[in-house]
Amino acid sequence: MATLAGVDNFIVSARKYRPATFETVVGQQHITNTLKNAIRNNQLAQAFLFCGPRGVGKTTCARILAKTINCENLQPNGEACGVCHSCVSFQNGSSFNIHELDAASNNSVDDIRSLIEQVRIPPQAGKYKIYIIDEVHMLSQAAFNAFLKTLEEPPHYAIFILATTEKHKILPTILSRCQIFDFNRIRVEDMATHLAGIAQKEGISFEPDALHIIAQKADGGLRDALSMFDQIVSFSDSKVTYRNVIDNLNILDYDYYFSIIDSLLKEETAGTLLLFDEILSKGFDGSHFISGLSEHFRNLLVSKDVATLKLLEVSEGIKAKYLQQSQASSVSFLLSALNIANQCELSYKLSKNQRLQVELALLKMCHLPAAFSSFASPVNAASPGGELKKKPDTSAVKQELESSVKPVVPILTEQPVQYQKAEPKPEALPKPEIPAPAAPAEKPKVFIPNSGTSSTSIKIPSLKDLTAAAVAAVEEEDPYLKGEEKEDFTMDDFLKQWSDYAAKIKSESKNMGLFTIFISSAPVMLEPYRFEVVVGNKSQETLFRDDKHHILNFLRQNLKNYNIEVQTRVDEVKAAKRPYTTSEKYQHMASKNPQLAELRKRFNLDVDY
Repeated sequence: MATLAGVDNFIVSARKYRPATFETVVGQQHITNTLKNAIRNNQLAQAFLFCGPRGVGKTTCARILAKTINCENLQPNGEACGVCHSCVSFQNGSSFNIHELDAASNNSVDDIRSLIEQVRIPPQAGKYKIYIIDEVHMLSQAAFNAFLKTLEEPPHYAIFILATTEKHKILPTILSRCQIFDFNRIRVEDMATHLAGIAQKEGISFEPDALHIIAQKADGGLRDALSMFDQIVSFSDSKVTYRNVIDNLNILDYDYYFSIIDSLLKEETAGTLLLFDEILSKGFDGSHFISGLSEHFRNLLVSKDVATLKLLEVSEGIKAKYLQQSQASSVSFLLSALNIANQCELSYKLSKNQRLQVELALLKMCHLPAAFSSFASPVNAASPGGELKKKPDTSAVKQELESSVKPVVPILTEQPVQYQKAEPKPEALPKPEIPAPAAPAEKPKVFIPNSGTSSTSIKIPSLKDLTAAAVAAVEEEDPYLKGEEKEDFTMDDFLKQWSDYAAKIKSESKNMGLFTIFISSAPVMLEPYRFEVVVGNKSQETLFRDDKHHILNFLRQNLKNYNIEVQTRVDEVKAAKRPYTTSEKYQHMASKNPQLAELRKRFNLDVDY
């Protein structure tokens, strides 16, 4: 019998610890302070509208406001005394001045008419009669219209407090007659602190991480958090631990996500797929996993900057893990991985093989670190074994080349050339001829780059030492711009400049065949700073080669890297043959729809060539 009596007397935490004063309301200080000031200054409105998500304290604040308005011994801070006749009768549920109406079950015109009849009767004790209408958006259209006139001109002793979770369903004429208070979702920190206070009062041992998990799962609703708290207490025998919360609420552990990111950074494809399989074997859905992974990437991005660190709604222990892992992850990797996860989440429900969608996204993420590291390091910076090697010192070779070139340039003299601006005669000067060294075994050759040379060019002597005619001749043979800049860039940066050049071709309308090459196939990176474009035939290859120096100069200047090279490859099988002329377009359409030829024959139509 004692056990049964204990069960009968049990009160859930949401009711047992329901706030009784404005000070005890959690996370809504902007509303409670306004209401207290209105009561102290005697500036009460005729109607209040409390709106916001479920479990944030709308009905609780309505009851506290109703009790405080009729308190006979109002405290200086605007709180009710709790001991006067009005406060006691309200707490016992026997007050004749405070009426509650559930509009979800009393939403007809007759219910509102009954309410209007009660409003006409003044209070027998106290100053005001308060009517709390919960879920007011459930009233029918006719009920709203019947209630409108009374709400517009109520008696001086009547105050209406309306509460709703869906403000957009209330008539604008009702909204215009109310003071509207928007309740916020309760912060995770505030809920965790409130749960810790209840646990201490009840003598329940807890871990701070466990309370944070409960608060996050509640999604801003304190009532949901208290319900889950009672559930965990019953499950764990008054020991609220992180592991008990994870197991009972079916929440995917943080450790899984941290392990997944570590495997992605190490490019361990097998370990990543095995971890995902373990998650699925525990009953978690792939959509739930990819959504949580996106949230994890977001938290890592937030952790990269101290200014945004406050956006992390986790405990201090989990926050330290985020900080540690964010230092090992680059922003480029996190943004690209977050984009892949987001695309996977969008296409997950439409896919027939949903597991493959997630596994494919994970495999793409595994190869991201290698792609970014290739751009971050200089050309030839990594050896085949994966170890970094120093770039060879070429200063001695350059000096030797310069000394070897000077004797064989016939236009160079011992005295510096004097330029005459008044009487320039560049046409009288011979074109420079740079012969190859006589002994190639002893001295390296000097190659002058041109459009037909695919080998790496070595820098020729400075143009300052040449005459004007020599400069013009060298520029005519070598149309490529020269520079020492070797700034790193991403593949996205390269593709953006590629698209900009295509738009430039289209706007100038100088070569639409070249424009077709740009929009038909995107370049592929063979190695750092070296790219390949697939063309459909030899004609396209010739078009690209003729304009190659303009393309490379544009890319090198805008990306500030003069090591960029782009080559073409003819692939007539993979490259789709596109119809260009009117006749080709007609043949293409007729092959897909034979009735088009019959239509042309019947009406004696001709193709406009």
